[in-house]
Amino acid sequence: MEGLLGTGSWLYIIFIGFIVGLLARFLKPGNDGMGFILTILLGIAGAVLASFIGQKMGWYAPGQAAGFIGALIGAIVILLVVSLVRGKKRTVLPRR
Repeated sequence: MEGLLGTGSWLYIIFIGFIVGLLARFLKPGNDGMGFILTILLGIAGAVLASFIGQKMGWYAPGQAAGFIGALIGAIVILLVVSLVRGKKRTVLPRR
């Protein structure tokens, strides 16, 4: 994981993942309905996605991690994909 995230410190990865996840949820409109753990995983997944795509596109050298902005964009992309897959929630009123 060190090649994709830039560090081997799990505490640092969790902290940055939480910050990126919070910012992504704040910047993307709508209610995402996530807890603390899913927010951290969202930020980490955004960093992994941004690093992977950036390395394949030639923006980052192999072993170089995406920056904070790249991780944030990756997390927002993940949120958008998840919201498209979930679709609109329909509320059905119970019959009387």
